[in-house]
Amino acid sequence: MTEIDVEDHWEHAPCGHAIAEPNGRILRVNATLSRWLGYGPDALRGKLITDLLTVGGRIHFDTHFRPMLRMSGKLDGVTVDFAAADGSRLPIFLTANVKTDADGRAELLRLTAVDAGDRRSYERELLAQRQKADTERSRVQAFAETLRRSLLPPLLSPPAGLDAAAHYHTASDDDVGGDFYDLFPLTRSTWGFFLGDVAGKGVDAAVVTGLTRYVLRSAAVADHDPVKALEVLNSVLMQDVDIRSNRLCTVIDGHVTSRGDGFDVALASGGHPPPLLIAADGTAYYADTVGGQAVGVTNDPHFVAHRFHLAPGDTMVFYTDGLTEASTGTGRRRYNDEGALLRFVRSHAPATAQQIVDAIRDLLTSFGAGVKDDAAVLALGVPAPG
Repeated sequence: MTEIDVEDHWEHAPCGHAIAEPNGRILRVNATLSRWLGYGPDALRGKLITDLLTVGGRIHFDTHFRPMLRMSGKLDGVTVDFAAADGSRLPIFLTANVKTDADGRAELLRLTAVDAGDRRSYERELLAQRQKADTERSRVQAFAETLRRSLLPPLLSPPAGLDAAAHYHTASDDDVGGDFYDLFPLTRSTWGFFLGDVAGKGVDAAVVTGLTRYVLRSAAVADHDPVKALEVLNSVLMQDVDIRSNRLCTVIDGHVTSRGDGFDVALASGGHPPPLLIAADGTAYYADTVGGQAVGVTNDPHFVAHRFHLAPGDTMVFYTDGLTEASTGTGRRRYNDEGALLRFVRSHAPATAQQIVDAIRDLLTSFGAGVKDDAAVLALGVPAPG
């Protein structure tokens, strides 16, 4: 019987193999994968796995696949594009798993690439938009809009008895900000929600935004505790060295649960501006969310849970600092430097979720070029009787 040559099997297997550190830095690549990509022996050592991907593939890997590896320890046959040395694209099926030590800490990342003929339509369109964006400004805007829409829910579907409205104001047609929001069901009576802002702009910020949305959704499904959701998000962001410049994030995470004729609200703030409460009697005030630190700053953050109740006619408004920091056109004065937002909301109280979002949308439009950063607004309200 012929002796088995394990080394030969590794180097010349009919599929590409790679071994990397937990952060994705490549330790070894077999000859098959090097040949596919047009590199010489050991040329890929020291590069990051994401360096082998196209722009669209890198976004999809960081926003979807990397979180899956962290949470489940494996990745089964996902489709991405590798970028060869000559600039051509190689569509592949990527399978990976994580080797852990006795304490459950990640030691190595093992990856296998199989040549694939087609990709998911989402990746195809994203890559096509990126190619066109390189030559025409209009295509740049189309790419930015496609990416922006992929980071926001296509529509809001609140539970029965709760109204929801949202608005995203784009400061620049040519760039993508890090603002995000979501509202989604957890049980028959409980809905999760979040709104936040990732530091920076562009593709790098969009990568972190997608990662943040994915982690917060996954954490909410696993445990209906806003504090734990922020702790999980902080842990993920702090572990990823590739996103260091964009991992600072302010966010409010929470859930609403039907009770009686209203809804109980539980939330935790990660250094985000406090929401506004508009009561049915026409009063309006800032909700008390003191005690939360921004996410992605320290390995030992402090988050505090807060609870409220929305009765019929009450509305809660969440927003990002693109609204409060908009320029008024008078020197360096920002819109909310002297409490203008609370006065504005009080002037529209009481208001339904849609009414207050429409009013803030018109306010943002009135600032024109004074809005220097994207702004997101999310409002949840209980309809008044009748």
